[in-house]
Amino acid sequence: MVRIRLRRTGQRHQPSYRIIVADKESPRDGRFLEIIGHYIPTTDPFTFEVQEDRVYEWMKNGALPSDSVLKLFKIVGVLERYERFKKGESLETLLAEAKKATEERNAKIKA
Repeated sequence: MVRIRLRRTGQRHQPSYRIIVADKESPRDGRFLEIIGHYIPTTDPFTFEVQEDRVYEWMKNGALPSDSVLKLFKIVGVLERYERFKKGESLETLLAEAKKATEERNAKIKA
């Protein structure tokens, strides 16, 4: 079974994570299939970037997000857009919406 989960990087007391697709039985920092984004919880607000088209592709093929990634996807809105993708909404529309949401988050960070 394939999972979408976090892989820890960064120094001690300064965590950052890559969002990866890996086999369920691989260790946390072991082998993975693809890096699809990153998450930095130490910034205020947290930094989260993901390639949504790759997330949709992996989830469509049966990959399940881990609990922590599922929670992040809900906060950022990836899960809601994936549900709309499953119902038949255009991928280009959803990606444009995701890009706009990311730009708005980045504008709030800089302000």
